[in-house]
Amino acid sequence: MTQYFSLPRSLPMIARSVSSLISLSISLVLSLVLSQEARAQKLPPPPQATVVAKAIDPSPVDYRAKALKILKQTPLIDGHNDLPWQLRKRSKGELNKLDLTGDTAKLDPPMQTDLSRLREGRVGAQFWSVYVPASLTPPQAVQATIEQIDVVKRMVERFPKQLGLALTARDVVRLHRQGKVASLIGMEGGYSIGHSLAVLRQMYALGARYMTITHSKTTPWADSATDAPQHGGLNDFGEAVIQEMNRLGMIVDLSHVSADTMRDTLRISEAPVLFSHSGAGGVCPHPRNVPSDILNQVKENGGVIMVIFLTGYLDCARFEWWAALSGEKARLKVLYPHRPAAVEEGMTTWRNTHPAPQVGLMKVIEHIDYIRDRIGAAHIGLGGDFDGMGPGPVGLEDVSKYPDLVAKLLQRGYSAEEVKGIVGENTLRVLRGVEETAKRLRSKPADERPPLHWIE
Repeated sequence: MTQYFSLPRSLPMIARSVSSLISLSISLVLSLVLSQEARAQKLPPPPQATVVAKAIDPSPVDYRAKALKILKQTPLIDGHNDLPWQLRKRSKGELNKLDLTGDTAKLDPPMQTDLSRLREGRVGAQFWSVYVPASLTPPQAVQATIEQIDVVKRMVERFPKQLGLALTARDVVRLHRQGKVASLIGMEGGYSIGHSLAVLRQMYALGARYMTITHSKTTPWADSATDAPQHGGLNDFGEAVIQEMNRLGMIVDLSHVSADTMRDTLRISEAPVLFSHSGAGGVCPHPRNVPSDILNQVKENGGVIMVIFLTGYLDCARFEWWAALSGEKARLKVLYPHRPAAVEEGMTTWRNTHPAPQVGLMKVIEHIDYIRDRIGAAHIGLGGDFDGMGPGPVGLEDVSKYPDLVAKLLQRGYSAEEVKGIVGENTLRVLRGVEETAKRLRSKPADERPPLHWIE
């Protein structure tokens, strides 16, 4: 008889548990072996629990460093600086009486330009204005303009390591590479030529490379933006001036002129034009700014609007404050005709109760944005008007502050190419266009008509 043994009912469960333990042990041993081999062979360890690492934010963009890099590659060309006029007013043009190597901000009243701050601002080229007042007679204006051209040339001669005379676009590029401020000469006001085409030609020969067609007063041949119109823009002689400037290779500067003078000039000029220091009329409709309906003509011409920093042109609230201040001063002078101390006391009280609206760097950006949005960044430049105006905008107080403006443009999303254009390449394009036009017109004879004020 066969005998059968009865196993406990829990035995299968025990067997399964033992089997699981054996499998787990084998897995652990294999994992340990693989880990040791991986370390020996410098291979990745066996897969473990997945860990998701949080991405680290990149460092903040150093826009100032980017701005300085651009200014090293591209000459920053400013369209208008009145340092020569400051020298005439303060020292009668005697350079040894005003130290441009020192800090002219410490003078009374303070100045906005000196050699150290030009270097700090990375200014690559400067149109030095040889402005003279519109109140002068034609012979006086011609003499004073030649004297101011002489001031610029003596500045260049006195500081050859810092400055170099520029007559062409090629000169600007060359001098910038040498680490010098390329010094160009711009006449401000058509009366500088004594209403004579012969004088215009000789001013070009002396080195003048632009002429602002008017200043604050209408000339016998062109209407100013800030004076009563007489010609509806340009008359026949005015058109002859533009044509002779094209033939010579002198830039036509349309800052200060009336809207009709802008239209007439843009219609007849064969070369691109500059507005050496003007704002956008669409932001502030000051008569000194460029009306919005002119912008498309500027684009078609290939011209450039060099945005000014003068606060009253940037912000109409500031302009209105200035008008109110002027009105109060006129009122006090009527009330106290022989009491200047009373007038001054009254003005101090008025200023204390009527603080001036603050205008900052962003207002300059607003004008730049406006022009870019309508005709493109290729038609924008910079024309500070330093030392020809009162205090600059907060953040753009003097010529040392240009890198801050460039950095802000980059921060706002302007491309490096757009910024290079705004700081200098657009103005270089105008210079080259004017030079090319002059070459094309070289065979054309000079206009020999007599001056409007003939001298026997």
